Amino acid sequence: MEQIMVTPITPTEFILGKTVPFALIGFADVILVTVVGVFWFDVPIRGNLLLLFLATALYLMTTLGVGLLISTVSQTQQQAMMSTFFFYFPAVLLSGFMFPIANMPEVIQWLTYLNPLRYFLVILRGIFLKGVGPDILWPQMVALAVMGRIALWLAARRFKKTLA
Repeated sequence: MEQIMVTPITPTEFILGKTVPFALIGFADVILVTVVGVFWFDVPIRGNLLLLFLATALYLMTTLGVGLLISTVSQTQQQAMMSTFFFYFPAVLLSGFMFPIANMPEVIQWLTYLNPLRYFLVILRGIFLKGVGPDILWPQMVALAVMGRIALWLAARRFKKTLA
């Protein structure tokens, strides 16, 4: 890490360098899952693929921002892995993927609004199954954009403090 700290790059360039490869992997995963879903499982895509990729970019921005934030807070790799597990495992359980959000206790339902996966699943269902467009999905996309911007801003701010 000390070698990286003395290179002539800005914190923004450093964060981009850390996130872009994982974003590309995320896009590759979405393409692979979409191809398998369509051609292997005959899942129809009723919506716009471009909208799917835009929503994926927003979701990846959010999750990568949270990952970067966790890495700036953690002292060791093991602590980062446990923190990531602590964040993402409940995120999957509280996203509406396994259990309907409407069946959860009211307090938990309110907490799901802080979960980026909740919004991304609504977008995925809307694009794949219903064929809806941005006129319907804009609230979820705005929520992902705001969460992503906040997570990346906090990670960048925290990273600058660790540099000082």
